[in-house]
Amino acid sequence: MGLTFNSMARCVQALSLNILKPDQTLLQTKYFTSRLGQLPDKVKRQNTYLEALGTRRDVAIYFAKYQMNPHTCRNRGFTHIAVELLGDAFLNAFDTAIPVSADSDLVAPVLAIKRLFPDKRVIVACPPDRSSAHLTSVAHGYLKIGHGSVEKSQFPEEVTTGSGFVLRRPASWK
Repeated sequence: MGLTFNSMARCVQALSLNILKPDQTLLQTKYFTSRLGQLPDKVKRQNTYLEALGTRRDVAIYFAKYQMNPHTCRNRGFTHIAVELLGDAFLNAFDTAIPVSADSDLVAPVLAIKRLFPDKRVIVACPPDRSSAHLTSVAHGYLKIGHGSVEKSQFPEEVTTGSGFVLRRPASWK
């Protein structure tokens, strides 16, 4: 019998909760990704993960276009995550935003938030073994996520979707 994910908080949501301070409340988790189209094994693992993530009502998934050779866009390098970050600031959807990223593309939106919303804070959470000196230098603060935090935030071995389909965690996720 599969475990229903609604009773388990093991995913990007759990990772998000693990990096909050005791006096902070998580309002929403936004997961940004692009569809992989090359290697069938990677596509299958990604689809399984996204389906499992989709069982969480409080996680929003955003898709972007994957580019083999990335180009700088005309908006000073803003990416979809940057647009959401700025949009949430304008909507007053956070006091403190904690993007999990080490991409320097976020430097411009962080600087814009600091300039336009002096009462809001952006704390960057760098994934294991990744960082951006430029991004961490412009943010209000930063933290490094350890491998242990990621391991504690894994999905269970099985996740049951709303339709009753049981998703099994690929061995390569362990």
